[in-house]
Amino acid sequence: MTFPRASSALSRFTVLDLTRIRSGPTAVRQLSDWGANVIKIEAPTDLADSEQPGGPRHGPDFQNLHRNKRAMTLNLKDPKGLEVFKRLAAKADVIVENFRPDVKDKLGIDYASMRAINPRLVYASISGFGQDGPYSKRPGFDQIAQGMGGLMSITGLPGQGPVRAGIPVADLTAGLFCALGIMTALLERDVSGEGQWVQTSLLQAQIFMLDFQAARWLVDGDVPQQAGNNHPTSIPTGVFKTSDSFINIATTGGRIWERFAQAIDAPDLLTHPDYATIALRSKNRDVLNAAIGTYMAKRSTGEWVTILNDAGVPCGPIYSIDQVFDDAQVKHLGIAQQLPDAGKHLVGQPVTLSRTPSRMAARPPLVGEQTFEVLTEFGFNEQEIASLQQSKVV
Repeated sequence: MTFPRASSALSRFTVLDLTRIRSGPTAVRQLSDWGANVIKIEAPTDLADSEQPGGPRHGPDFQNLHRNKRAMTLNLKDPKGLEVFKRLAAKADVIVENFRPDVKDKLGIDYASMRAINPRLVYASISGFGQDGPYSKRPGFDQIAQGMGGLMSITGLPGQGPVRAGIPVADLTAGLFCALGIMTALLERDVSGEGQWVQTSLLQAQIFMLDFQAARWLVDGDVPQQAGNNHPTSIPTGVFKTSDSFINIATTGGRIWERFAQAIDAPDLLTHPDYATIALRSKNRDVLNAAIGTYMAKRSTGEWVTILNDAGVPCGPIYSIDQVFDDAQVKHLGIAQQLPDAGKHLVGQPVTLSRTPSRMAARPPLVGEQTFEVLTEFGFNEQEIASLQQSKVV
């Protein structure tokens, strides 16, 4: 196979990608970016490109999610298409899907059916609410999961009402957890020789991402509320206006609080009885933040970033997206990588491996671009492929 691999780390694994929209493609991207032989399987369709699930094929969203893989078309609703898929599954290592839970059963490509063909298969499913239970047949959507998973109740300014996060947190984390589950199952397969069914959902992923906020309720019975730009437990930590823009400052712990007050030349804050302890600073946070604001307004964000970092106080500017990619450290990290044959850049993997790094190896494929190539590799002869094309199965 001449297809360029993004890495050699996962190059021994073949993945059948049935995913669409975002959560599933996020999971598969973790595999394709580390060199797995990913085959994106799509239904032959007459829909306009703009109406396809996931948006226009040459749009930024699709390009971002589907690099480093090949594509073929296959009509799974046709009995011949199902037989083709079974032949592919017999040789594959992983299948990833994010249909509603009942869809795969109707198509006959559920885990039990695939395991009967290939017991070593790792089969991964992402759903909105789980593969079973009272909500299992509901369609999943990121913002619905953000609301039901509690995130929208703690995002935004106090009293503002529910606010969604600016990125699809549930979709993205469900995809990442799914990829982690797949790789864990592949590691376990080296010991047992058997595959297994990996399951996650947008709702589970979102609840997991509540992290310490969930623990506050589960352990202490404390229901977290909206805190705006203030950290809910570490005071003063938040956003402050400078003479030209805004800055994030994080003064966790007593020693950093002392360094901060000294760095902004505010000894009166250190001696003020209302701010003497973490508990008092938390209780009087609004008055304290207002007092800090009078000092921060005296200098620019750039000046304060230098002063506070030199003093060992965590801080940083608040960038627009274009400013993010213009930052010196971001450029040094090289996370914006050029897409081959496209003249565009996308965000690469945020993890580096010293011997088998990930790279942008191939642009996202066109619809069915490698159908003939893939079927040939899986043992289909020219006559079989021609028959499938004539029947519009591929």
